[in-house]
Amino acid sequence: MTLRPLLCASALSLFAASLAQADPITLTDIAGREVTVDAPVERVILGEGRQVFFTAVLDSENPFERVVGWRDDFRQASPESYDIYAEKFPQLKDIPTFGGFKDGSFDIEQAVSLNPDVLIMNLEAKAATDEAGYEAKLAKVGIPIVYVDFREKPFEHTTQSMNIVGKLFGEDDKAAEFQAFYEDQLARVTDVIAAQKDLHRPLVFVERAGGYSEDCCMSFGDGNFGRFVELAGGTNMGSEFIPGTFGTVNAEQVIASDPDQIVVTGGNWDAYVPGGAWIGMGPGSDMAVAEGKLAALMERPAYTGVKAVNNGQVHGIWHQFYNSPYSFIAVQRLATWLHPDLFADLDPEATLKELHTRFLPVDYSPGYWVSLGDTANN
Repeated sequence: MTLRPLLCASALSLFAASLAQADPITLTDIAGREVTVDAPVERVILGEGRQVFFTAVLDSENPFERVVGWRDDFRQASPESYDIYAEKFPQLKDIPTFGGFKDGSFDIEQAVSLNPDVLIMNLEAKAATDEAGYEAKLAKVGIPIVYVDFREKPFEHTTQSMNIVGKLFGEDDKAAEFQAFYEDQLARVTDVIAAQKDLHRPLVFVERAGGYSEDCCMSFGDGNFGRFVELAGGTNMGSEFIPGTFGTVNAEQVIASDPDQIVVTGGNWDAYVPGGAWIGMGPGSDMAVAEGKLAALMERPAYTGVKAVNNGQVHGIWHQFYNSPYSFIAVQRLATWLHPDLFADLDPEATLKELHTRFLPVDYSPGYWVSLGDTANN
Protein backbone atom coordinates (compact mmCIF):
# COMPACT_ATOMS: atom_id res chain seq x y z
CA MET A 1 0.00 0.00 0.00
CA THR A 2 2.86 2.40 0.81
CA LEU A 3 5.23 1.27 -1.95
CA ARG A 4 3.22 2.53 -4.91
CA PRO A 5 2.90 6.13 -3.69
CA LEU A 6 6.62 6.15 -2.97
CA LEU A 7 7.40 4.89 -6.47
CA CYS A 8 5.06 7.45 -7.98
CA ALA A 9 6.64 10.22 -5.95
CA SER A 10 10.10 9.04 -7.03
CA ALA A 11 9.05 8.93 -10.68
CA LEU A 12 7.57 12.43 -10.45
CA SER A 13 10.76 13.67 -8.82
CA LEU A 14 12.90 12.20 -11.60
CA PHE A 15 10.56 13.64 -14.22
CA ALA A 16 10.77 17.08 -12.63
CA ALA A 17 14.56 16.82 -12.51
CA SER A 18 14.69 15.91 -16.18
CA LEU A 19 12.55 18.92 -17.02
CA ALA A 20 14.84 21.15 -14.97
CA GLN A 21 17.81 19.86 -16.91
CA ALA A 22 16.25 20.87 -20.21
CA ASP A 23 15.30 24.48 -19.58
CA PRO A 24 16.33 26.76 -22.44
CA ILE A 25 18.55 29.70 -21.50
CA THR A 26 19.62 32.56 -23.73
CA LEU A 27 23.07 34.00 -23.20
CA THR A 28 25.39 36.39 -24.99
CA ASP A 29 28.69 34.78 -25.90
CA ILE A 30 32.08 36.47 -26.29
CA ALA A 31 31.40 37.11 -29.97
CA GLY A 32 28.34 39.15 -28.97
CA ARG A 33 25.90 36.55 -30.30
CA GLU A 34 22.71 35.68 -28.47
CA VAL A 35 22.55 31.90 -28.23
CA THR A 36 19.77 29.73 -26.81
CA VAL A 37 20.87 26.43 -25.27
CA ASP A 38 19.06 23.80 -23.22
CA ALA A 39 20.93 23.87 -19.92
CA PRO A 40 22.50 22.55 -17.86
CA VAL A 41 24.16 20.83 -20.78
CA GLU A 42 25.07 17.16 -20.48
CA ARG A 43 26.92 16.55 -23.75
CA VAL A 44 29.59 19.01 -24.86
CA ILE A 45 32.03 19.15 -27.77
CA LEU A 46 35.14 21.18 -26.98
CA GLY A 47 36.51 23.07 -29.96
CA GLU A 48 39.95 22.79 -28.40
CA GLY A 49 41.23 20.11 -26.04
CA ARG A 50 42.97 22.71 -23.88
CA GLN A 51 39.54 23.97 -22.89
CA VAL A 52 39.90 21.31 -20.22
CA PHE A 53 41.69 24.06 -18.32
CA PHE A 54 38.26 25.60 -17.64
CA THR A 55 36.17 22.41 -17.44
CA ALA A 56 38.57 21.29 -14.69
CA VAL A 57 37.53 24.31 -12.61
CA LEU A 58 33.79 23.89 -13.10
CA ASP A 59 33.58 20.08 -13.16
CA SER A 60 36.32 19.46 -10.64
CA GLU A 61 35.08 15.99 -9.72
CA ASN A 62 35.45 14.88 -13.34
CA PRO A 63 36.40 17.46 -16.00
CA PHE A 64 35.46 15.01 -18.76
CA GLU A 65 31.99 13.91 -17.63
CA ARG A 66 30.22 16.14 -20.17
CA VAL A 67 32.83 15.96 -22.93
CA VAL A 68 31.67 13.75 -25.81
CA GLY A 69 34.21 15.02 -28.35
CA TRP A 70 37.16 17.37 -28.61
CA ARG A 71 39.94 18.53 -30.86
CA ASP A 72 43.08 16.46 -30.32
CA ASP A 73 45.45 19.26 -29.28
CA PHE A 74 45.63 18.77 -25.49
CA ARG A 75 47.83 15.69 -25.79
CA GLN A 76 50.09 17.36 -28.34
CA ALA A 77 50.32 20.94 -27.08
CA SER A 78 50.45 20.24 -23.35
CA PRO A 79 51.45 16.56 -22.98
CA GLU A 80 52.61 16.94 -19.39
CA SER A 81 49.15 18.20 -18.37
CA TYR A 82 47.47 15.52 -20.49
CA ASP A 83 49.44 12.79 -18.73
CA ILE A 84 48.53 14.09 -15.27
CA TYR A 85 44.84 14.16 -16.13
CA ALA A 86 44.98 10.83 -17.95
CA GLU A 87 46.45 9.15 -14.89
CA LYS A 88 43.46 10.21 -12.78
CA PHE A 89 40.81 10.15 -15.52
CA PRO A 90 41.88 7.43 -18.00
CA GLN A 91 38.52 7.71 -19.81
CA LEU A 92 39.80 10.85 -21.52
CA LYS A 93 41.78 8.58 -23.86
CA ASP A 94 38.49 7.27 -25.27
CA ILE A 95 36.93 10.66 -26.07
CA PRO A 96 36.37 10.94 -29.85
CA THR A 97 38.60 13.52 -31.53
CA PHE A 98 38.02 15.62 -34.63
CA GLY A 99 39.84 17.99 -36.93
CA GLY A 100 40.10 21.73 -36.65
CA PHE A 101 37.92 24.51 -37.99
CA LYS A 102 40.86 26.57 -39.25
CA ASP A 103 42.24 23.79 -41.47
CA GLY A 104 38.78 22.76 -42.68
CA SER A 105 39.03 19.22 -41.32
CA PHE A 106 36.08 19.47 -38.92
CA ASP A 107 33.54 16.73 -39.68
CA ILE A 108 29.92 17.86 -39.19
CA GLU A 109 28.54 14.34 -39.60
CA GLN A 110 30.81 13.17 -36.80
CA ALA A 111 29.61 16.04 -34.61
CA VAL A 112 25.98 15.14 -35.26
CA SER A 113 26.66 11.50 -34.38
CA LEU A 114 27.94 12.58 -30.95
CA ASN A 115 24.57 14.24 -30.19
CA PRO A 116 26.03 17.27 -28.34
CA ASP A 117 23.97 19.90 -26.55
CA VAL A 118 26.52 22.58 -27.44
CA LEU A 119 29.84 23.16 -29.18
CA ILE A 120 32.15 25.50 -27.24
CA MET A 121 34.60 27.30 -29.52
CA ASN A 122 37.47 29.70 -28.89
CA LEU A 123 36.95 33.17 -30.33
CA GLU A 124 40.00 32.99 -32.60
CA ALA A 125 38.30 30.22 -34.60
CA LYS A 126 35.28 32.38 -35.48
CA ALA A 127 36.66 33.77 -38.75
CA ALA A 128 37.32 30.27 -40.08
CA THR A 129 33.95 29.09 -38.78
CA ASP A 130 32.17 31.93 -40.57
CA GLU A 131 34.10 31.38 -43.80
CA ALA A 132 33.17 27.70 -43.91
CA GLY A 133 29.55 28.35 -42.89
CA TYR A 134 29.78 25.93 -39.99
CA GLU A 135 27.50 27.95 -37.73
CA ALA A 136 24.56 27.80 -40.13
CA LYS A 137 25.21 24.15 -40.98
CA LEU A 138 25.30 23.13 -37.32
CA ALA A 139 22.22 25.23 -36.54
CA LYS A 140 20.26 23.19 -39.09
CA VAL A 141 20.95 20.04 -37.07
CA GLY A 142 20.27 21.73 -33.72
CA ILE A 143 23.84 22.16 -32.47
CA PRO A 144 24.48 25.69 -31.12
CA ILE A 145 27.98 27.20 -31.04
CA VAL A 146 29.04 29.29 -28.04
CA TYR A 147 32.27 31.32 -28.23
CA VAL A 148 34.59 31.93 -25.28
CA ASP A 149 38.00 33.60 -25.11
CA PHE A 150 41.06 33.16 -22.93
CA ARG A 151 43.61 34.07 -25.61
CA GLU A 152 42.75 37.16 -27.63
CA LYS A 153 41.77 39.46 -24.73
CA PRO A 154 42.24 37.35 -21.62
CA PHE A 155 41.81 40.11 -19.04
CA GLU A 156 38.67 41.45 -20.66
CA HIS A 157 37.14 38.05 -21.40
CA THR A 158 38.27 35.43 -18.88
CA THR A 159 35.73 36.08 -16.14
CA GLN A 160 32.97 36.60 -18.71
CA SER A 161 33.91 33.33 -20.42
CA MET A 162 33.92 31.44 -17.13
CA ASN A 163 30.49 32.88 -16.32
CA ILE A 164 29.18 31.76 -19.71
CA VAL A 165 30.42 28.21 -19.23
CA GLY A 166 29.18 28.28 -15.63
CA LYS A 167 25.67 28.99 -16.92
CA LEU A 168 25.94 26.25 -19.53
CA PHE A 169 27.11 23.74 -16.92
CA GLY A 170 24.73 24.89 -14.20
CA GLU A 171 27.77 25.79 -12.09
CA ASP A 172 27.22 29.52 -11.58
CA ASP A 173 28.47 29.41 -7.99
CA LYS A 174 31.76 27.75 -8.92
CA ALA A 175 32.25 30.24 -11.73
CA ALA A 176 31.63 33.13 -9.33
CA GLU A 177 34.06 31.68 -6.76
CA PHE A 178 36.76 31.33 -9.40
CA GLN A 179 36.06 34.84 -10.68
CA ALA A 180 36.58 36.29 -7.19
CA PHE A 181 39.85 34.39 -6.79
CA TYR A 182 41.04 35.47 -10.24
CA GLU A 183 40.27 39.14 -9.62
CA ASP A 184 41.76 39.16 -6.12
CA GLN A 185 44.99 37.55 -7.26
CA LEU A 186 45.33 39.86 -10.27
CA ALA A 187 44.72 42.89 -8.04
CA ARG A 188 47.70 41.87 -5.90
CA VAL A 189 49.77 43.06 -8.87
CA THR A 190 47.68 45.73 -10.55
CA ASP A 191 46.84 47.62 -7.34
CA VAL A 192 50.53 47.85 -6.42
CA ILE A 193 51.53 49.00 -9.90
CA ALA A 194 48.74 51.59 -10.00
CA ALA A 195 49.92 53.05 -6.69
CA GLN A 196 53.42 53.87 -8.02
CA LYS A 197 53.75 57.50 -9.07
CA ASP A 198 57.13 57.28 -10.80
CA LEU A 199 57.31 53.65 -11.82
CA HIS A 200 60.28 52.64 -13.94
CA ARG A 201 58.97 50.13 -16.45
CA PRO A 202 61.72 47.76 -17.67
CA LEU A 203 61.74 47.04 -21.39
CA VAL A 204 60.78 43.38 -21.84
CA PHE A 205 61.09 41.22 -24.92
CA VAL A 206 58.84 38.17 -24.87
CA GLU A 207 59.86 35.50 -27.35
CA ARG A 208 56.89 33.33 -28.17
CA ALA A 209 57.66 29.62 -28.30
CA GLY A 210 61.41 30.18 -28.55
CA GLY A 211 63.20 27.26 -30.23
CA TYR A 212 59.98 25.91 -31.77
CA SER A 213 61.45 26.80 -35.14
CA GLU A 214 64.84 28.01 -36.31
CA ASP A 215 63.43 31.44 -37.07
CA CYS A 216 63.72 34.31 -34.60
CA CYS A 217 61.78 35.89 -33.14
CA MET A 218 58.05 35.33 -32.72
CA SER A 219 56.58 37.67 -30.13
CA PHE A 220 53.45 39.49 -28.95
CA GLY A 221 51.98 42.90 -29.67
CA ASP A 222 49.59 44.61 -27.24
CA GLY A 223 47.60 41.43 -26.57
CA ASN A 224 48.17 38.24 -24.64
CA PHE A 225 51.66 38.03 -23.08
CA GLY A 226 52.31 41.59 -24.26
CA ARG A 227 49.43 42.66 -22.07
CA PHE A 228 50.71 40.43 -19.25
CA VAL A 229 53.96 42.42 -19.27
CA GLU A 230 52.19 45.78 -19.12
CA LEU A 231 50.00 44.71 -16.20
CA ALA A 232 53.10 43.46 -14.38
CA GLY A 233 54.73 46.89 -14.64
CA GLY A 234 56.88 46.48 -17.72
CA THR A 235 57.02 47.87 -21.26
CA ASN A 236 56.38 45.23 -23.89
CA MET A 237 58.98 45.67 -26.63
CA GLY A 238 56.87 43.91 -29.26
CA SER A 239 54.02 46.42 -29.03
CA GLU A 240 56.04 48.97 -31.03
CA PHE A 241 56.60 46.58 -33.94
CA ILE A 242 53.62 44.20 -33.98
CA PRO A 243 50.25 45.77 -34.86
CA GLY A 244 48.15 42.82 -33.68
CA THR A 245 48.40 40.24 -30.91
CA PHE A 246 50.92 37.97 -32.59
CA GLY A 247 53.79 38.68 -34.93
CA THR A 248 57.54 38.57 -35.49
CA VAL A 249 60.40 40.90 -34.58
CA ASN A 250 63.65 40.45 -36.47
CA ALA A 251 66.89 39.68 -34.67
CA GLU A 252 68.47 43.02 -35.57
CA GLN A 253 65.60 44.86 -33.88
CA VAL A 254 66.02 42.89 -30.66
CA ILE A 255 69.68 43.91 -30.55
CA ALA A 256 68.85 47.53 -31.38
CA SER A 257 66.10 47.77 -28.73
CA ASP A 258 68.38 46.18 -26.11
CA PRO A 259 65.68 44.96 -23.67
CA ASP A 260 66.21 44.94 -19.92
CA GLN A 261 64.62 41.53 -19.54
CA ILE A 262 63.88 38.59 -21.82
CA VAL A 263 61.07 36.10 -21.25
CA VAL A 264 60.72 33.02 -23.45
CA THR A 265 57.52 30.96 -23.48
CA GLY A 266 57.93 27.22 -23.77
CA GLY A 267 56.30 23.82 -23.59
CA ASN A 268 56.97 20.16 -24.25
CA TRP A 269 56.40 20.05 -28.00
CA ASP A 270 57.90 16.75 -29.12
CA ALA A 271 54.65 15.99 -30.95
CA TYR A 272 55.21 18.98 -33.21
CA VAL A 273 59.00 19.44 -33.30
CA PRO A 274 60.71 16.24 -32.10
CA GLY A 275 63.93 17.00 -30.27
CA GLY A 276 63.54 20.74 -30.91
CA ALA A 277 65.29 23.58 -29.13
CA TRP A 278 62.04 24.59 -27.37
CA ILE A 279 62.11 24.88 -23.58
CA GLY A 280 60.14 22.06 -21.97
CA MET A 281 57.98 23.55 -19.22
CA GLY A 282 54.79 22.53 -17.53
CA PRO A 283 53.86 20.40 -14.50
CA GLY A 284 56.54 17.83 -13.69
CA SER A 285 59.06 19.11 -16.25
CA ASP A 286 62.81 18.85 -15.65
CA MET A 287 63.93 22.36 -14.79
CA ALA A 288 67.64 21.61 -15.11
CA VAL A 289 67.05 20.62 -18.73
CA ALA A 290 64.81 23.67 -19.22
CA GLU A 291 67.49 26.01 -17.88
CA GLY A 292 70.08 24.48 -20.18
CA LYS A 293 67.86 24.97 -23.22
CA LEU A 294 67.05 28.54 -22.19
CA ALA A 295 70.76 29.29 -21.95
CA ALA A 296 71.33 27.77 -25.39
CA LEU A 297 68.65 30.00 -26.93
CA MET A 298 70.45 33.05 -25.59
CA GLU A 299 73.47 32.15 -27.75
CA ARG A 300 71.60 32.92 -30.96
CA PRO A 301 72.54 36.07 -32.92
CA ALA A 302 69.39 37.92 -31.79
CA TYR A 303 70.75 38.17 -28.27
CA THR A 304 74.36 39.14 -29.00
CA GLY A 305 75.45 41.76 -26.48
CA VAL A 306 71.90 42.37 -25.26
CA LYS A 307 71.66 43.95 -21.80
CA ALA A 308 69.23 41.34 -20.44
CA VAL A 309 71.60 38.49 -21.28
CA ASN A 310 74.65 40.28 -19.92
CA ASN A 311 72.82 41.04 -16.65
CA GLY A 312 71.28 37.58 -16.25
CA GLN A 313 67.71 38.85 -16.59
CA VAL A 314 66.48 35.93 -18.70
CA HIS A 315 63.45 33.78 -17.88
CA GLY A 316 61.31 31.02 -19.31
CA ILE A 317 57.60 30.51 -18.60
CA TRP A 318 54.93 27.95 -19.47
CA HIS A 319 53.41 28.82 -22.83
CA GLN A 320 49.91 27.59 -21.92
CA PHE A 321 49.33 30.48 -19.54
CA TYR A 322 48.53 32.32 -22.77
CA ASN A 323 45.37 30.30 -23.49
CA SER A 324 43.82 29.37 -20.17
CA PRO A 325 41.98 30.92 -17.21
CA TYR A 326 45.27 30.78 -15.31
CA SER A 327 46.85 33.84 -16.97
CA PHE A 328 46.86 35.79 -13.70
CA ILE A 329 49.55 33.42 -12.41
CA ALA A 330 51.85 34.52 -15.24
CA VAL A 331 51.22 38.18 -14.37
CA GLN A 332 52.27 37.51 -10.78
CA ARG A 333 55.42 35.72 -11.90
CA LEU A 334 56.34 38.50 -14.32
CA ALA A 335 55.78 41.12 -11.63
CA THR A 336 58.25 39.42 -9.28
CA TRP A 337 60.84 39.34 -12.07
CA LEU A 338 60.32 42.94 -13.18
CA HIS A 339 59.92 44.53 -9.73
CA PRO A 340 61.38 42.21 -7.09
CA ASP A 341 61.41 44.97 -4.46
CA LEU A 342 57.75 45.85 -4.93
CA PHE A 343 56.67 42.22 -4.87
CA ALA A 344 59.02 40.70 -2.32
CA ASP A 345 56.03 39.21 -0.46
CA LEU A 346 54.24 37.86 -3.53
CA ASP A 347 54.68 34.12 -4.09
CA PRO A 348 53.30 33.02 -7.48
CA GLU A 349 54.04 29.38 -6.68
CA ALA A 350 51.88 29.60 -3.55
CA THR A 351 49.11 31.12 -5.68
CA LEU A 352 49.42 28.29 -8.20
CA LYS A 353 49.26 25.73 -5.39
CA GLU A 354 46.13 27.41 -4.01
CA LEU A 355 44.56 27.30 -7.48
CA HIS A 356 45.10 23.54 -7.53
CA THR A 357 43.91 22.99 -3.97
CA ARG A 358 40.73 25.04 -4.28
CA PHE A 359 39.68 24.49 -7.87
CA LEU A 360 41.47 21.68 -9.71
CA PRO A 361 41.11 17.89 -9.48
CA VAL A 362 44.84 17.16 -9.88
CA ASP A 363 47.74 17.81 -7.53
CA TYR A 364 50.21 20.60 -8.08
CA SER A 365 53.54 19.68 -9.66
CA PRO A 366 56.34 22.26 -10.18
CA GLY A 367 57.82 23.10 -13.56
CA TYR A 368 56.08 26.25 -14.81
CA TRP A 369 59.01 28.70 -14.99
CA VAL A 370 62.77 28.97 -14.93
CA SER A 371 65.40 31.73 -14.71
CA LEU A 372 69.04 31.56 -15.69
CA GLY A 373 71.24 31.01 -12.67
CA ASP A 374 68.27 30.79 -10.28
CA THR A 375 68.67 27.88 -7.88
CA ALA A 376 65.05 28.32 -6.75
CA ASN A 377 63.54 27.48 -10.14
CA ASN A 378 60.27 25.58 -9.79
